[in-house]
Amino acid sequence: MKRQLLFSTAALLALSVSSPAWSQSMDAGLKFLDEEIGDLSTLSRAEQEAELQWFMEAAAPYVGMDIKVVSETITTHEYESKVLAPAFTALTGIKVTHDLIGEGDVVEKLQTQMQSGENIYDAYVNDSDLIGTHWRYQQARSLTGWMADEGADVTNPKLNLDDFIGLEFTTAPDGELYQLPDQQFANLYWFRYDWFSDPEVQADFKEEYGYDLGVPVNWSAYEDIAEFFTGRDMGDGPVYGHMDYGKKDPSLGWRFTDAWLSMAGNGDKGIPNGLPVDEWGIKVDENSRPVGSCVARGGDTNGPASVYAIAKYLEWLNNYAPPEAQGMTFSESGPVPAQGGVAQQIFWYTAFTADMVKEGLPVMNEDGTPKWRMAPSPHGVYWKDGMKLGYQDVGSWTILKSTPVDRAQAAWLYAQFVTSLTVDVKKSHVGLTFVRESTIQHDSFTERADKLGGLIEFYRSPARVQWSPTGTNVPDYPKLAQLWWQAIGDASSGAKTPQEAMDSLCAEQESVMARLERAGVQGDIGPMLAEEHDLAYWNADAVSKGNLAPQLKLDNEDEEPITVDYDELVKSWADAN
Repeated sequence: MKRQLLFSTAALLALSVSSPAWSQSMDAGLKFLDEEIGDLSTLSRAEQEAELQWFMEAAAPYVGMDIKVVSETITTHEYESKVLAPAFTALTGIKVTHDLIGEGDVVEKLQTQMQSGENIYDAYVNDSDLIGTHWRYQQARSLTGWMADEGADVTNPKLNLDDFIGLEFTTAPDGELYQLPDQQFANLYWFRYDWFSDPEVQADFKEEYGYDLGVPVNWSAYEDIAEFFTGRDMGDGPVYGHMDYGKKDPSLGWRFTDAWLSMAGNGDKGIPNGLPVDEWGIKVDENSRPVGSCVARGGDTNGPASVYAIAKYLEWLNNYAPPEAQGMTFSESGPVPAQGGVAQQIFWYTAFTADMVKEGLPVMNEDGTPKWRMAPSPHGVYWKDGMKLGYQDVGSWTILKSTPVDRAQAAWLYAQFVTSLTVDVKKSHVGLTFVRESTIQHDSFTERADKLGGLIEFYRSPARVQWSPTGTNVPDYPKLAQLWWQAIGDASSGAKTPQEAMDSLCAEQESVMARLERAGVQGDIGPMLAEEHDLAYWNADAVSKGNLAPQLKLDNEDEEPITVDYDELVKSWADAN
């Protein structure tokens, strides 16, 4: 009787709508709850059914419509494409084709649609790194306005935006929400907990370096630990104290635009991004207009902190990583720590967690717990309290203005379905990419926490806020991001020194910004390059205003190494919560 009462007159009428291939079915929705969701939801069964009922009724005007959406290929989106999209279609009668392509291809399709006005996809899951692009070009719908106007009738009353942990990353300086987070993962420090907690290893380290082996708080400690483990026999032969990759390839750009410089201490203080100078080294004025990237215009892309960051990257890659790492790409290097021959990695994406906890791996215990843990990344000598400490990827639903209203409405329903309270806990167990606070706090993740190497503890910790995506200082992410891998590649190959590579990068970024300024395509929030002066001038100007960047070069870029006991760190998080 309870399930029968859930069928409203509107839903029953919708069931009778004829279409070539698709119709609505609450029975399919109930089967989906039985077989796929179960109790892995923050909602009760009755609340789940009510939410699905709402989706079915709201979708009635779109029964029989075919829509196309796209995202990059990661586990979370594979689950959406293969499991959630068919479930949504069966429930609502809206046929969804959820394409999975490379991250670069997603951006290319997005750019093409923005430039041509041709509706290639009805919605995109693209990184929130493009928030500055979407805000300045005004090609993406403001979801704030959308939900109050054309999207009002298809906006889930149980969407609960306050539950999303990444909305500050998808909100522009105008206060408008442009993207809805779908998946998030951070880049953290990864290490072999079993080796670090071995008494003999601890004693050897203490004797050699004079302090306790533990999670490195700064780069000096990370370097000591890398040196200590490189060549050390841990039972199955010598291991390496560091892992990275160095091939001149587009993925090398992600390694650095994904906030490597922020760990070193580039830019200014500010959460989620440094202001007025961000972690890319791009400076904006009081109106959020980009005014420069090079030190000569008050930026920090080629400042001492950035050059130090590149120099350390090269030093560690050459001295402490497997020799083949220098010729690897991101995807080739990713699986290496799971093979058991790496002691630590300073820059490791939590999206790898699911693949690192598979039974039988050398880094797994027989009881299903990992031999490794993740922890906050160590910071460089230029880093100060109040700065961001690392990168967080936030793939987010974006609907362009070139998409017809009815197709945008149908796609918005799907975007809300795959992020809904009904499905989010189960989806998060599959992909381990969290977007909702309620999901992070769900009892099922408390029960699973010891199998995930610190992932749950991190996302429940106060430290989480120091990890953020690229911010709004970047005026055109696709154009500027592609410059990075070529410049860093020149440093990695030895064709240029770190200083020369960053000088070239900042000049190229300013060249793009100058073109945008001349074209005027971004109006009064686009770039407006500042006059040129030397480093001392801009540092004094920054200090006079209570800012940091660009910092002057330190006489000594080696600092006293600091480590912290991992278990004490986790306990401090729990106490803070």
